[in-house]
Amino acid sequence: MKELPITVKRSIELMGICLLALIMSYGQQIIMPVILAFFLSIVLLPIYRFLRSVRTPEFFAILLPILFGAFLISLVIWFFTAQINSLLIEFPQIKKNVSIHLADLSTWINKKTDFSTSEQLKFINDQSIKILGNAGVILGGAANSITSLLIYVGLVPIYIYLFLSYKSLLLRFVFVWFDKSEHKKVMGVMKESEVIIKGYLIGLVIQITYIIILLGGLLFLFGIKHALLIGVIFAILNLIPYIGALIGNIIGVLLTLTSSQEILPVFIVLGVIAAVQFLDNNILMPRIVGSKVRINAFAAIIGVFIAGSLDGLTGMFLALPVIAVFKVIFDRSETFKPWGILLGDEVPEKKAIKLPKLVARKK
Repeated sequence: MKELPITVKRSIELMGICLLALIMSYGQQIIMPVILAFFLSIVLLPIYRFLRSVRTPEFFAILLPILFGAFLISLVIWFFTAQINSLLIEFPQIKKNVSIHLADLSTWINKKTDFSTSEQLKFINDQSIKILGNAGVILGGAANSITSLLIYVGLVPIYIYLFLSYKSLLLRFVFVWFDKSEHKKVMGVMKESEVIIKGYLIGLVIQITYIIILLGGLLFLFGIKHALLIGVIFAILNLIPYIGALIGNIIGVLLTLTSSQEILPVFIVLGVIAAVQFLDNNILMPRIVGSKVRINAFAAIIGVFIAGSLDGLTGMFLALPVIAVFKVIFDRSETFKPWGILLGDEVPEKKAIKLPKLVARKK
């Protein structure tokens, strides 16, 4: 059979990518919980294997890890609920602090520009009317977020249970697609993907732990109010590559401004966050996860934005492990190897790229 031209092959591959993106876009409420459950089931797989090795019945070997995960999530929800209640109790003081900061900002603007206080108040009132006019849209988005959260809470544990129950059936389904001569390669891809997913997700749990301890502890020593809340929010948002840290800085500054009438605590918060982030990015995290996920920054950022547009924060969180699994598959396939090179972080030297015509002329 005649081989297809290279242009036709690449065109088919691009059409396949577009079709996959279209399916993900329209089926995100079904597909994203399944992907999340698949990754979590791989993380829980060692616990399941251990329980089975000590002759625990299969039902309890699957159920106990799921219940443990649900307990941890319940603790996180309880913590945020308690912190929000604390903020509501302090609302009069927060309102007073915000008024002081707005007055200082207004005075500074009057000195630096011709924008008078009355014009500033008019601008604020106009923006307030616009915000209230869009309240319905905001509430609708919040309702959609709550609905998505309920979908995840309800379906993900069920999917995890089914993945662990039918893992042998799923493995058989995968191997049937390939010839026996390729089974060894398929097994290598599956093992490498399992190592990457487990290493990445477990590394993120370790990262959350030490960021909360370092950031929350240092801010507490400096006397910053809501130090633990700032540490937890930054640690969770930092899971979103490149974007989460910026949002975490902004939220940390806003919480500090609303809880203090001075500006110095804001610079303390920014300085401590910068120090912890430097330690995390350059020393700790590369040793924990860096060797597991080798993806270049360009592919990671594009993947995060695409995943975020598909499924919000959950999609951003899942972007890197999904790209890493695709890279493993592409690297092991001769057809899709160029895509694996595109996703990787191995930048070749300029001398390593030689055009055959130039080499022939030189000879």
